[in-house]
Amino acid sequence: MPANKNALIRYKTIDNCLRNTYKRWTLNDLVDACSDALYDCEGISKGVSVRTVQMDLQTMRSDKLGYNAPIEVYDQKYYRYSDPDFSIMNMPMSENDYQVLHEAVDMLRQLDNFEQFAEMSDVVSRLQDKLAISKHNRKPIVHFDNVPNLKGLKLLNPLYNYIAQRQSLRIMYQPFSARKPQQYVVFPYLLKEFRNRWFLFCSRATDLLMFNLALDRIVSVEPIDVPYRDNPQFDSEHFFDNVIGVTKNIGNKPQHITFRATREQSHYIATKPVHPSQKLVSCNPNDGSCIFSIDVVINIEMYSIMMSFGPGVKLLSPRQAVTFMAKKLRQAAAQYDAEE
Repeated sequence: MPANKNALIRYKTIDNCLRNTYKRWTLNDLVDACSDALYDCEGISKGVSVRTVQMDLQTMRSDKLGYNAPIEVYDQKYYRYSDPDFSIMNMPMSENDYQVLHEAVDMLRQLDNFEQFAEMSDVVSRLQDKLAISKHNRKPIVHFDNVPNLKGLKLLNPLYNYIAQRQSLRIMYQPFSARKPQQYVVFPYLLKEFRNRWFLFCSRATDLLMFNLALDRIVSVEPIDVPYRDNPQFDSEHFFDNVIGVTKNIGNKPQHITFRATREQSHYIATKPVHPSQKLVSCNPNDGSCIFSIDVVINIEMYSIMMSFGPGVKLLSPRQAVTFMAKKLRQAAAQYDAEE
């Protein structure tokens, strides 16, 4: 019996509750927990019925999904696992599950030669590794960067749905510099990730001013009955073509930036460009240093990338960028030169 996404969210939520032996879980407690989880994950605000959770408990107890969960009622009111070490998340993958996923991965692998699906290759590799672990009970041989429990991730699914539904939003947002949350009424357009941090790109309802909000600083999100409007100046396909990171305003123009890299850094920069526009300008045959150029909007992320190379890179132009970098690097050096 296949389970839909919302049902799986409820099963996982109930499982998390019953594994928490420090609380006595009533049926209403489980209903509330499932309702909260569906709102957090999918933006569903209508809640869950008692009947639905009762059916979920029955399904989890049964062999329909292979759980056979040892759920018991005690004191004629509270729910728990009779085996405190039990969890549906520890269930081994069935042979049917394995075959279905294996076939799906094989199909995805056939898309490798299509440029449009190039970004899926790492996802497919993860699936292959997970399948091998499940089938052969071995340790992972591929490891990917991730930040567990990253604040704001629970907003990804609701915001994705709001964007797809062209839904205007009221957002309470608290920047690091603000003591209290600020209210924004916005039209959401795009979710973007940069260095394991997610951002919502949107326009202010009053004047279509474009800006981005970091998801980890969003306090609350709710739909609002304001007609949704597109921003005709925002092209989500090409807005980031000439920018490193996420800091860019509509109308910002890219600038021609040149920088010199030492012999050692040149090898890394040549094989992993700091931006797709990067070009090799020249190389010094005496010391092996190279000059590169990029055409990007100057922003804090660009400076951050350049500073990350330390003494291995020197910015050469434009002049205002060189002045800014020199100032910041002098301030950084001063912290080490200062007496304790």
